Amino acid sequence: MSNYDVVVIGGGPGGYNAAIKAGQLGLKVACVEGRETLGGTCLNVGCMPSKALLHASELYEAASGSEFATLGIEVKPTLNLAQMMKQKADSVSGLTKGIEFLFRKHKAEWIKGWGRIDGPGKVVVKAADGSDRVLQAKDIVIATGSEPTPLPGVTIDNQRILDSTGALALGEVPKHLVVIGAGVIGLELGSVWRRLGAQVTVVEFLDRICPGLDGETGKALQRSLSKQGMTFKLSAKVTGAKASASGVTLDIEPVSGGAAESLACDYVLVAIGRRPYTQGLGLESLGLATDKRGMLANQKHRTGVPGVWVIGDVTSGAMLAHKAEDEAIACIEQIAGKAGEVNYDLIPSVIYTKPEVASVGKSEEQLKEEGRAYKVGKFPFTANSRAKINHETEGFAKVIADERTDEVLGVHLIGPSVSEMIGEYCVAMEFSASAEDIALTCHPHPTRSEALRQAAMDVHGEAMQM
Repeated sequence: MSNYDVVVIGGGPGGYNAAIKAGQLGLKVACVEGRETLGGTCLNVGCMPSKALLHASELYEAASGSEFATLGIEVKPTLNLAQMMKQKADSVSGLTKGIEFLFRKHKAEWIKGWGRIDGPGKVVVKAADGSDRVLQAKDIVIATGSEPTPLPGVTIDNQRILDSTGALALGEVPKHLVVIGAGVIGLELGSVWRRLGAQVTVVEFLDRICPGLDGETGKALQRSLSKQGMTFKLSAKVTGAKASASGVTLDIEPVSGGAAESLACDYVLVAIGRRPYTQGLGLESLGLATDKRGMLANQKHRTGVPGVWVIGDVTSGAMLAHKAEDEAIACIEQIAGKAGEVNYDLIPSVIYTKPEVASVGKSEEQLKEEGRAYKVGKFPFTANSRAKINHETEGFAKVIADERTDEVLGVHLIGPSVSEMIGEYCVAMEFSASAEDIALTCHPHPTRSEALRQAAMDVHGEAMQM
């Protein structure tokens, strides 16, 4: 039996950051991860490989269409899908090796195998050769993440009917890809294959895409993706799928009732969300149970069992890597006897389509539901100098502020590189900034970030550049 201060189960963004933080604070820590590489879903088959393909496909489309020609660059690109997949894999490999380096640097031990809790303070790790190793720890952190949610009647085989992992590793460009689910994963991966030449149809149960988005921003994104060639079937449900060697036939019905239809394609991506991964974790040995969604409850990252903690996708809150990282830091700081807290009201979210979407704080719909009076300032990228020069004028910056105090309550951006700009408002809102505070802050010219200031000015009707 090996003894540790902390054992972390799971090596994704929550788990590996927890292990690194524990090492930094001088705790003896082990991270149990059964994959061949650290990084979890995010680094291996999620956030990072998808961004590699989004970037590559964006450049390919720019070179293939009118964008390069408009700039005076005349080329005729040829798609080498195998090389595109190789550079993705190389990038992922570099990132996962980087996590291993950080483990060594901070004296965090990686124990390869699948962890199972066997009562308080005890974790049994099953290695690839079938052998067991028993770990004893004062504190156990559950960071096992999530897996794709299955859809009844649609069996994922990762041949013709794919989950997100399969959609990141196709060996050919689909002629027609049907995406089931108009959330972040479906829209991002649908964007990749549309840019590379696929016809893409998105089937969504709800009457809108990305239900968590501010309504106006979501509508703008759907208009943009539709103009790019995506077809949307909203308020529609898939009731069955029949796969063959060459394609898939889907049965689709209107949610409100009506005539069913068949939709033929050569590939289907099931992207209806993710569910917590707790299979075989031994929760029953602690008397812990999940809720009906499969999530473990927590109170400031503590479960109902002393010395057992939970962070990331396996518990409540947004399933985002940076949320898991924040929780990891706060959790380990508490274990080490320090203060640790996460501000769940200010977790930003991003959709890496083109245009990008980024938001933080409350939407108009949420504020209306709360009965809170607010003011809105908006500024279009069509009026932003840098965006105009770069021919990327689609979208806007939107700032929502309290009507009485002027405190910024929510920010919703759709446009070029907004994923890199939302952090400004995360910092501002952490310090309870007002719209006037942003409006009075000098921003460099010419930059896209000036749109953020102009939107803040517009809260008071004082935008100067439109």
